[in-house]
Amino acid sequence: MPLSIQTADLDRKDFRELIAAHKALMLETSPPESSHALLIDGLKRPEMTVWEMRDGDKLVGCGALKVLSDGRSGEIKSMHTVAQFRGAGLGQAMLKHIMTEARSRYYSRLMLETGAQPAFAPARRLYERHGFDYCGPFEGYVRDPHSVFMMRALD
Repeated sequence: MPLSIQTADLDRKDFRELIAAHKALMLETSPPESSHALLIDGLKRPEMTVWEMRDGDKLVGCGALKVLSDGRSGEIKSMHTVAQFRGAGLGQAMLKHIMTEARSRYYSRLMLETGAQPAFAPARRLYERHGFDYCGPFEGYVRDPHSVFMMRALD
């Protein structure tokens, strides 16, 4: 079966396990006070839209888009690819999906926070390749040596 991206079923067991694994990985690489990965309850908030990526029936990744308080900007959240599928372009596929959705909502820009540690270098390179530039903290974040903030204007 081909790769598919659809709205996530946040109550499905495999999705809940994926989010728990994502949060655990973030806590392995960042101090707790610098880990901004959301658990299921955070993903269920009304300002969030969450997608899952499947290869047939197998859950291989996820991503989310949060509308920011100005109503014209979005924040990329919960981008995660299952370890055994990394390097196959799945993160790029999810990022393109989120960017397309943000444009369809007429957002003027996309923002994100990711880790500053070497483990996050592949994620930073992905965002750089797709036109994201480094910026300062936004929407309640504060300067943190463990965080990197990025932004991309949308056309």
